[in-house]
Order: sequence, then structure tokens, then C-alpha cells
Amino acid sequence: MLKALRIILSGRVQGVGFRPFIHRIAVESGVSGYVRNMGGGEVEIWAEGGSEELERFLKLLRLESPPPARIDSVRMVEERPNGFEGFRIMSSGREVILDSTIPQDLAVCKWCLEEVAHGDERRRGYPFNSCAWCGPRYSMMYRQPYDRENTSMNRFPLCDECLREYRDIGDKRRYHAQGISCSRCGPRLRLLDSSLREIRVSDPIEYAAGLIDGGGIVAVKGIGGYHIACLATDDDVVLELRRRKRRPRKPLALMALDMDTVERIAEIPQGLRELLKGEVRPIVLLRRRIGSPVSQHIAPGLKTLGIMLPYTPLHYLLLSRVRDRFLVMTSGNLHGDPMVRSEHHLKTLSGVVEAFLTHDREIVNRVDDPVFRPTLGGVACLRCGRGVAPLTLKPPIRFREVYAAFGSELQTSPAIGFRDKVVLAPYQGDADNPRVLREHLEALDTLLRFYGLEAGRVVADLHPLYATRQRAERLAKASGVPLILVQHHIAHMASAMLEHGHRPEEPAVGVIMDGVGYGLDGAVWGGEIITWDSEGFMRVGRLEYHVAPGGDLAARYPARMLASILTRFMDEDKITRLMLERGVVKGLPRGLRELESVLIQVRSGRPLTSSTGRLLDSVSALLGICLERTYEGEPAIMLEEHSMDGRALSRPPDLITRQDGETVILTSRIVEYLLDRLGRESIRDLGYSAQYFLGYALGEAAAEFMRSLGSRALYVSGGAAVNQIILRGIMDGAGVEPRLNRLVPANDGGIAVGQVYAAALMEGQQPSSLRISSSRVSKASRTSPDKPSP
Repeated sequence: MLKALRIILSGRVQGVGFRPFIHRIAVESGVSGYVRNMGGGEVEIWAEGGSEELERFLKLLRLESPPPARIDSVRMVEERPNGFEGFRIMSSGREVILDSTIPQDLAVCKWCLEEVAHGDERRRGYPFNSCAWCGPRYSMMYRQPYDRENTSMNRFPLCDECLREYRDIGDKRRYHAQGISCSRCGPRLRLLDSSLREIRVSDPIEYAAGLIDGGGIVAVKGIGGYHIACLATDDDVVLELRRRKRRPRKPLALMALDMDTVERIAEIPQGLRELLKGEVRPIVLLRRRIGSPVSQHIAPGLKTLGIMLPYTPLHYLLLSRVRDRFLVMTSGNLHGDPMVRSEHHLKTLSGVVEAFLTHDREIVNRVDDPVFRPTLGGVACLRCGRGVAPLTLKPPIRFREVYAAFGSELQTSPAIGFRDKVVLAPYQGDADNPRVLREHLEALDTLLRFYGLEAGRVVADLHPLYATRQRAERLAKASGVPLILVQHHIAHMASAMLEHGHRPEEPAVGVIMDGVGYGLDGAVWGGEIITWDSEGFMRVGRLEYHVAPGGDLAARYPARMLASILTRFMDEDKITRLMLERGVVKGLPRGLRELESVLIQVRSGRPLTSSTGRLLDSVSALLGICLERTYEGEPAIMLEEHSMDGRALSRPPDLITRQDGETVILTSRIVEYLLDRLGRESIRDLGYSAQYFLGYALGEAAAEFMRSLGSRALYVSGGAAVNQIILRGIMDGAGVEPRLNRLVPANDGGIAVGQVYAAALMEGQQPSSLRISSSRVSKASRTSPDKPSP
């Protein structure tokens, strides 16, 4: 008897050759009907046939889907047969039946790379080769669904040979593949000089490789923006790049031709091999190999290198022609600006590069390279970019409203929440830069537009001076929708809760560690223990408050913060002598005069901070590791790296006390412990002990609240929640393995995810959702007060 099934699939089912696959297995199974893309990123299938044919079709669907495809949900309904003859791929529909994922960019597959190396004349050496299983997706999309006409490939009509492949149902990789092209019909390379005049050469890649090998610096147009490429083995070249980019010490990413090349310059743990060469090809932080030819100026003071493999044929062809087989491949931007993606903005890089290796396929949506690092037995995403973003998450609750979350201020990304989805946009950068803020807003609008949504709730950070909050206020007012303000560290905790499938009825405890967040008591928060229960979020513990002399200056010059902490147990004369003896005073631009000013500011008692970042900065300065922060987290990153092979010198000292109804970790005792052993123990072991003791105390304190709440889950988030030494301490102190951010960045790049989830949780709470210890404070509300109520 003839039956009919209507099947709706969501997940990674557009832009991965899914419709051609469905067509093939339908023909093989003997079923009739159609398949088509739909407007929410989903795929609709109508399959008619006998029971045996449909059973075979469903089995093949389950077992033989394309390599990059991922089915997240299936909705299947039996319908009345329509009597279709044959099976076909129908034109895409605009209707949204079941929200799915936005197609992410995919690294070039091994089959396409083989064609580039050894294929026929159309594809051998072709820098834009792709198929149904690889190539750009989100970065070239104007709108959903993913069809060629909706991408920047719409200006490149297929030649006769490509059209034949497109129509050949037997061609698994190119039948109905939307982004394909060849050297006869696809994008074209061009080479420009620094004045943007065309350099007419027969082989732009060969010419660019020659420039680089001669010590030149070249911009290369990738999938989601421009890179800047140069030799990574020549100190003078690397230092010149740093001078031109105004980037004194921040590590530069490398791209290596293949795994053998990576092995020459870095150690690859077995668990990271698949990540390196998979469909994303992210930057992965790897330990530098002893004797590596990589210049020490690539990552000054660090033992790790950020390395990725080529993810486009263009990168592969360039790397195969340079002498070292690896290059610096850093973002094409000036310090603080977004990565350049348009030819209209190439002039901004004219003072940085000698030439531009570019092409005529438009980059519609900027996507930076993703970054991963090993963390506590797994990996953690530090930057959500190409191939990972837009990142679609399934929350444990269903949203009744559409939430548009603006994220934080620095290293941030926006997100949306709707129905059963949270979608995080790619990394945008520091929104205090107007150019970044503009693209940040565009990324948020793109997410809403791709899903055909309008914001019903606007969510932002509680900090009144953040540019993201101010723009959120404007949007909420213009749209006539409520504005929800979420405290920074609650958003961090909520991001980990959502990623791990936390349900609202479950109590939870969180340890949040970062540099700065607007506190509810007038202080700058940054080391907090927070609980969630049926009444809302509550801060129940924190790191000891210290004065942050000079505010932001205390973050730039760690000696300032160190002097402040030392006042807890030393007089000012002893502090001055110590800082002179240790050479720490050199970390203050005006030396002793500035130290005197700092100590006067400490006496004022304001501003107070519980920042984990400032504590780690202080330890880094005390141990002579880093005296100035030139990029986000630098002193803390260097401290962890210098302590990698260390050990704890003793059992953790008692750091936990109670003050005004809160649990407080006495961080000044950690510094005092170090001072007692300076000169007798290695810097490596002292650094390890400081970080481990901090983690142990936080874990031990959190465990008490877990027991009192009956919670089995400890969530750890914030920018410092990737520090392996601190995390080991937390795990040992709490006696449980913490639940960490893995795909959602633990830093501010993932905070918008937490804003969405926290806003949804708190909207259901009455009368209050935010509390400090036993004192209730105003809920993150639908208005935007200048300051939270203490």
C-alpha cells in the first residue's frame, strides 16, 4: 500500500550536499516525492512509496548522510499520498517550519585539495576549488536559505562543464552543490601593490610567495576577511610587522602547510590532531618544540604557539610555494579595528603590507579564525569564529520571546534566543571601537534577519557606560520592547549552565573568574561564587576586596595592584624597599614618584575590586614575569605559561573567612605566602602554588554551597576559567569535576549566550532575581537605571 511521509530535518543540513544526497537515496530506494531547503535553515522531504521502499529510504538517511552533515532533530508525519512521479529537488521555500542552523564555513576537503594538486586543467592549481562538502558558506550568504542566488557566488554563472557536474546525480560531491566553480567560470585572483595599483603577473600566487620569501609582508584575502602573511622565522620581518601593526607583544598566529610541518615547530598531543585537521581547522595553541625555527618574537615570553592548517586552496597553494612551508597568518587589521573584509577598506592596510593577494568574490559576513586551547582534559574555545559560528545551541527551556543580546564590551559577540535556539554570532572584537560596534550591530541584525525575527526583548550588560548597553537602550526604546540588564558574572555563569543543559528547577553553584564586571555593591567584581535556586541568582562568596589604584591603570601596570595588595600586611616603607629590590618599580612609567602616588590612592579606599585578573597580574609582577599588559590577559597568560611544569610547594593555606554574611577568599595571604619563599623556591613553583591555592580555595568554598543547596553541578566560567592550574585547584578543592565552557567561549565572547539564558530565567522570577548574600537587590529589570540599587 502506498504511504507518504513528510520529514523536516534541522541541524547542519544546508550547504553540505544534503538535498543531492536525499535525491540519490530516494532514487536508490524507489521512493517518489521531493526535497527542498526552507527559510529557517531546515530541509523538508516528502517521500512516497511502499513500506519496504520507505524503510530502505529511512535506513539510508540514517546511515549514509554526507560527511559534514549533522541532524539535530527530526519531525516526521504520515500524510496522504499525492501520487508524485519520480523524485526531484524543488526550489527552496521561504517558510520556516523548524528552525535550524545557519550553514557554517567549511575547510577545504581532502578530495578538493587532491584536485588542486593533481586534478585536470580546470581545477589543478585553482585557488577556489570546493564541493558540496567544503568551502565558504555563512561568509558569502546574503540571506537564507543557502542557494547560490542568495550568496556572493551569484555573479559567477557556471560554465558548461560545471553545469554538467551540477546536474549529474551520480556526482556525489558536485550534484546540486551551490558554491562550485572552476578556473573557467569562478572568481579571479588579482595582485595589488600597496597603493592598490594592479601588478600584472601570470601567476599572482607565485609572485606573492616570492615577495614573502624576500622578507615582504602581504595581505591575503581568505574566507571571512584578510590575513597578513610574512615569514615566521626572520626576527627582523616579524619585528617590522609588529611595528607596522602597532602590536608589540600579542602572539601572532601561524599557518602551516600540513601536519608534518606542524610537527617540526610544535608538539601535537594525540587528542588535538583531529581538531587541527578537521572540517574547521581552527588556530590551536600548541607547545613550541625545542629547537623550533619559529622566531621568539612570534609569541614573546610564551611556550605555546597558535597554529592552524590551510583551510582554503589559496592558502594551501601559497604555503606550498614559500621556503619554510609555514607563515605568520595574522588578522588583517590595525590594532583594535575589525579585520578588513572589503576592498573599500584596503587602504587602511597600505602602511602595513607591500602587496595584496585578493580576488573578486565578495565577503558578505566577516568571520575571524576560531581559537582553541587544551583545558582540563579537553579543549575550550577562546574565540568563536569561522566554521564554529554562527554557533547554534539548544537551551533546556523554550523561549516565549525573541531575545536580542548585545554581549559585553571587549572581545565580544552578540546572540539571539528564540523558541528552542540560542545562536551566537562570530567574534566581533572590542565594541568601544566605533568600527567594531558597527559590525557588532550588523552581526546581530544578520542573525535576526536570517531567521525572520524581530526582537521582543533586548538584553545588555548592567554597566551603564558600555557602548553595547547604550545601543541596546536605543534599540529597546525605538522598538518599544523591554530592556533587560544582566549582571556580568551572572551572564558568565548562565552561559556555562546553558551549554551543559541546566534546567531551571535544578540548583546550581558557579565560580566566575575574570578581570572586570560592574558589581551590584559599587565594587568592580571579578572573582565571585554565585548560586542559582528557585528564587534567583545570589552572590554568596568572593575574592578579598582590594583597591585598584587608578582604575584601568591598575590593569595596565600590575605593579599598581601589587602595591595595593601588599598594604594588607606591610607598611609603605617596606613596600617601597621590596618593589625596588625586586625591580617591580620599573613597571611604573614614573618609577618611585608613581609608587608614592599609588600608595596615596590606596589610602582613599576606592575603587574596590575582587578581580581574579588583577590578582594574577600582581603575582606575575611580583615574580618578575610581566610588568606591563599590552594585550588582554597578558600578565596572567604569561604567569600560567611560566608555571606549566611546576608543583604546589605545600598544602593550600587556609584562605577562607566570613565577612558581612559572605564567604571571602583572602587573596592577600597568597601574596604573603609567596614573599616568605621568594629566593628560596623557583619562580615556576611559586607561580604554580599561587594559582593552585586560589583555585583550591574557590573550589572548597563552592563545595560548601553545593552541599547546602543539594547541587551536584559546579559551573566555572569567565576569562580565567581556562587556566589549567586554577582549574585543577578548583577540582581538588571541590571534589568534583567542574562544568566548563567548551564551545561557548568562557571569556566575554560568550557572555551574550548567558545574557539570553539569564534573562529568560529571571523573567520568570518574582519579585527579585539578583541578591548579594542575604540582602535583596533590584532585579535585572525592564528599565535601565543609571546604577543598580545596592
